[in-house]
Amino acid sequence: MRTPSAPHAPNAESAPGKRPVASTNHEKYQRLIDAAKELPPITTVVVHPCSATSLSGAVDAAKLGLIRPILVGPRAKIEAIAEQLELDLSGCQLVEAPHSHAAAAEAVQQVARGRAEALMKGSLHTDELLGQVLKRDTGLRTARRLSHGFVLDVPTYKEALIISDAAVNIAPTLEDKIDIVQNAIDLGHALRFPEVRVAILSAVETVNAKIPSTVEAAALCKMADRGQITGGVLDGPLALDNAINAESAAIKKIDSPVTGRANVLIVPNLESGNMLAKSLVLLAHADAAGIVLGAKVPIILTSRADSVMGRLASCAVALLLAQARRSSAGKAIA
Repeated sequence: MRTPSAPHAPNAESAPGKRPVASTNHEKYQRLIDAAKELPPITTVVVHPCSATSLSGAVDAAKLGLIRPILVGPRAKIEAIAEQLELDLSGCQLVEAPHSHAAAAEAVQQVARGRAEALMKGSLHTDELLGQVLKRDTGLRTARRLSHGFVLDVPTYKEALIISDAAVNIAPTLEDKIDIVQNAIDLGHALRFPEVRVAILSAVETVNAKIPSTVEAAALCKMADRGQITGGVLDGPLALDNAINAESAAIKKIDSPVTGRANVLIVPNLESGNMLAKSLVLLAHADAAGIVLGAKVPIILTSRADSVMGRLASCAVALLLAQARRSSAGKAIA
């Protein structure tokens, strides 16, 4: 996904004191989806798609050529929902599973057997799905810690934004944040960001021993300097305004390649990240795609509240991640 590298400059719509004006053209998401449509679709196991939104989202993504769905769940219930919504399931493989727990276990095994390159959450709890993913003997664990990435199309910001972690790690330690940052950087590269600029967020932009997130931010930046985190440009601690608004950064005399133009925001904990992401969705009219990173395959997390564009974008993100994984594996073999 090509995103402008120029700093964000406030305009009439985004100036302080003025309400953001909603955009309906979803330019950043459309570029992402267009890039994904150039690639072959990925076989995706849709886990327990027993609601209108989860089943229609999978069918819509299949129609766009983003995924080839394997629907795992109670066949009769899935077919009844499809009939009610007049959805054509002829291009979908159905695998019987009597309930959501069995569907999660079977879905993970479908991936483990090499039959699919992605998982997509249906109408079951996230913990139920990730519990199967994280099983040591039969799951899809890697050396990386799992983390969640929101990919947001915010109409009032020139950059696509990745926010992490706002859905998986509740109170991440410094060690956890190393993987969270690296996962987010890898996501930025998969989405074809020309440069991945990572802001490690806190309430202030100076290191304060009484605010642990500022100390961790400084440590993460030094780790990047020493090659322990690779592929991105890091700065932190940064307050949110310093990270995304060039004028605010200039007033505070903070000058770096990240300030005012971050495209990855690393939050201190799940609560702050969740509130930030939902604030952008509800108050700035952003669309949010969700993906879990760090497993053997991308895991698409959708919500009943997601827009159609957000659900499709989540599938496009998974496709681009799968393509990046294939390219990386090919280079390793070469």
